[in-house]
Amino acid sequence: MAAEAKAPLLEEARRGATPAQTIGNIVVSIVGTGVLGLPFAFRTAGWLAGALGVAGAGAATFYCMLLLLECRDKLREQETEEDGEQHQRCCNYTYGDLGERCFGRIGRHFTEATIILSQTGGTVAYLVFIGQNVSSVFAAEDGHGPLTPATVVLALLLPVQAALSLVRSLSSLGQFSILADACTVLAVATVVKQDLQLLAARGEQPFQGRAAVEGLWGVAFAAGFAVFCFEGFCMTLALEASMADRSRFRSVLLQAIAGVTAVYVCFGACGYLAYGDATKDIITLNLPSTWSTAAVKVVLCIALALTFPVMMHPIHEIVEARLLAPGGWLRKRGGAVERAALHASRVAVLVALSAIACFVPAFGSFASFVGSTVCALLSFVLPALFHLRVVGHAAGAAQRAADWAILLFGLAFAAHGLYAAVLSRN
Repeated sequence: MAAEAKAPLLEEARRGATPAQTIGNIVVSIVGTGVLGLPFAFRTAGWLAGALGVAGAGAATFYCMLLLLECRDKLREQETEEDGEQHQRCCNYTYGDLGERCFGRIGRHFTEATIILSQTGGTVAYLVFIGQNVSSVFAAEDGHGPLTPATVVLALLLPVQAALSLVRSLSSLGQFSILADACTVLAVATVVKQDLQLLAARGEQPFQGRAAVEGLWGVAFAAGFAVFCFEGFCMTLALEASMADRSRFRSVLLQAIAGVTAVYVCFGACGYLAYGDATKDIITLNLPSTWSTAAVKVVLCIALALTFPVMMHPIHEIVEARLLAPGGWLRKRGGAVERAALHASRVAVLVALSAIACFVPAFGSFASFVGSTVCALLSFVLPALFHLRVVGHAAGAAQRAADWAILLFGLAFAAHGLYAAVLSRN
């Protein structure tokens, strides 16, 4: 979920990215390991409901990205009119800046808190992913369970993660993002190969025994998982600012989102059609127990472990900003005390997230919960709310109705995700 960390091409793109480079940045920012849980979402929803949920989430995400861009453009116009000239800051609004311009300091704090919650949910989900995949490699031969529980894997991984968390330079860590993305592509390709082999063995009736719709809330579950998979929403403004020709960004964004959505639908549907009710919440756990698939899992988890400090960076930034507040105790101490306290805060946050991950029962359900709640607020509710605040008075009735529909849908979506999580605990 570390949007900025997952766009290693962005630094180069700031000199003026071409459309092809921007598409690459968008894809790198959006696509993460969450894609490997999509077949489980299709199993829970049904192949038709899953496809509709993912397609709807993709369309709504694209629309809300456009709302953010329109808000930024309107605020830029207002500052130009007020100051008589266009400042550089107007071109580089962050999500938090929009929150502050719309609703003051409370708006900034709420927006940044939502981003942190989303980021935290993503990091916990990735820890669960690593734990389950590594423990599956050492599964007992009798099939009654793993020899190495996921909790033990996370405990053994903790010292390594703690050491890596002390590296403060993103440029030193960002190169591992490309490695993680390459490993994700390798894992996806391995899964697709296995899917096609199983579908070929089923003959001419791949849909036989596979439900089209599983229950009333199937679409909502799949949509929630898909929202979790569209990880790079907060990168919208930065990606647009990185283009040499910003007027082309909207068409480039449409191509990227449409392509990613199509891949998500195909991957999720193929996985469910291949494995049916046996589809696990992480599709790599369905792969046969061979040395090659074990190697894919291990390499994928190593890559994720190396990029995990990059994913944690936004969380560390906000925590450390609070610790280093002007006039605070650490500011007065400075020197070695300040460095030790900052290092301790990073390790403490990492330990807390690892402990939370140990109590998460399943990757798929947790990812859908995060997508349906905080990610829904971030991707749907806040953009619609900002747009109504900034542009609403000048927009037509149809535009305002669409904004209200997105806003109410996002709130209902988040409420349902929270309700489903509470219900599943009872």
